[in-house]
Amino acid sequence: MRDAVEFTQRTSGRGRGKAVLVYPAEQMNAITANALLKTLEEPPGRAFYFATEAAHQLLPTIRSRCLAHTMAWPAEPDMLQWLQQQGLAAEAAQAWLRAAGGRPLDALAMAQAGKGLDVFQRLPKAVAAGDVSIFADMAPPEVVQWLQKLCHDLMCVAQGSGPRYFAVQDLPPAPSAMILARWAKSLAQEARTAEHPFNAGLMTDALVAQARTVLHSKH
Repeated sequence: MRDAVEFTQRTSGRGRGKAVLVYPAEQMNAITANALLKTLEEPPGRAFYFATEAAHQLLPTIRSRCLAHTMAWPAEPDMLQWLQQQGLAAEAAQAWLRAAGGRPLDALAMAQAGKGLDVFQRLPKAVAAGDVSIFADMAPPEVVQWLQKLCHDLMCVAQGSGPRYFAVQDLPPAPSAMILARWAKSLAQEARTAEHPFNAGLMTDALVAQARTVLHSKH
């Protein structure tokens, strides 16, 4: 972030504007965000754009210095039509769109990654069984994201709602909401360092072992 601030403060040889995109902005810690405050208070004629899906996690001092613009997702029929235009069958398009949480670009990327729908469908119960192989060839950030999706859906089920990412029949029994809340908090912390783990294999093993313990917990 200091490099980004320095970049905006350097004089442009052609006198043109400069812009910095910070995404995902909610990943900024307090030190990083505070390093921006002076620049945002006295902008040097440059623009900072903060893209986030969790604006509430930004520091209030950052939010107060920004103009907010909410971007709406396309309607689901439009997203499904677009995915089919990219070569996905109708049923596959719907399944991948669900797996991506309603994000068409992510759904297409997942479909093109080479992992079949069966892997996605088997994942919840494989995690409950402690099967690490379900995450073969996945980087730690992707593993954390899948576990967060599983945790989210189980929390929905525990509260009597429907899942967002997985089909109900693919989910293992949900433990208590309190246990799931602790797991969600732990996964959020893991997500902050998943890009640079000390050992990717050991991190995945630890995450799956933790998930298995959570899914078999009674209290």
